[in-house]
Amino acid sequence: MITAAVIGCGDVSTVHLEAIQALEDVELVAVCDTDPAALATTAERVGVAGFADHRALLEALRPDVAHVCTPHHQHAPVALDLLDAGVHVLVEKPLAHTLDEAERLVEAAERGRSRVGVCFQNRYNATAQAARELLDSGELGPVLGATATVMWTRTPDYYRAKPWRGRWATAGGGLLINQAIHTLDLVQWLVGDVVGVQGHASTRQHVVEVEDTAELLLTHDGGARSLVFGSLANVVHAPVTIDITTERGALSIRGDLTITHADGRVRTVAERRSSSNGRSYWGVSHEALIRDFYARLGEDEPFWISPREATKALRVLTEVYAQSNLAGPAHLGSHAV
Repeated sequence: MITAAVIGCGDVSTVHLEAIQALEDVELVAVCDTDPAALATTAERVGVAGFADHRALLEALRPDVAHVCTPHHQHAPVALDLLDAGVHVLVEKPLAHTLDEAERLVEAAERGRSRVGVCFQNRYNATAQAARELLDSGELGPVLGATATVMWTRTPDYYRAKPWRGRWATAGGGLLINQAIHTLDLVQWLVGDVVGVQGHASTRQHVVEVEDTAELLLTHDGGARSLVFGSLANVVHAPVTIDITTERGALSIRGDLTITHADGRVRTVAERRSSSNGRSYWGVSHEALIRDFYARLGEDEPFWISPREATKALRVLTEVYAQSNLAGPAHLGSHAV
């Protein structure tokens, strides 16, 4: 029996807890949060011990695996402590709230013996898997480029409820690092590694430090070009879109995947529907990723969505912040925790 703990009892912890409880050979032994109310509610709901500090949890129980579901700025420090204790770690996105912190975690993960995975769960979507398989097959020819959109809405209450979300020092950014990072990850995973970035991020709607709108022009290894646009100033949650153009066809992800061949043939790959109590826009594949992470614990190779792999999208958005004169050292320093 593998023992597991969840550190951070916020919104996304729900899907992690559900996934752990669905695994027959995994026992949830503890939860942890610095917020007494959130900790008490979660510990009572799942019926395990609660800890206010992850270091106390490690001293008392030292689980085999720990899920890091804390605010962004706590991802790297908590994960580093877990690795020092020899615990396997599954980190929610982003890997860290800054690229420097992410690189520290990459080095620690590759130096140690513990396995580390990062929750880019949308790679496990049926549509993403089918698209990657088809592109790898060469049936549609080389990829020419892609477009992607993330047109969601947020209210002032979203930031007031958890103020860390709207601050550079704790979130590391806004739309790009907290919402659109999943789409950036899928675009670079499907189209190819990003070798050039032009972009701009800004705050158009919300009274917060971080950006709520961004546009990017990405150049991929091999010459393909992608356009990405996102905003949290939309009036509704629109479906995330990814459209990929190839020499002999096109792929369009809008919930389901539509594949159009140059000869006119069209087929559809349906996406699985979520059974989680979590928000639907998180996708449907947290459980698939978590199940796969546990299944691979005995392997010698790093988990395929490793810290190094997870830094790819983080590098892209960090470059956009730099080009937009956002979150520079002086700005971050003036809001240091």
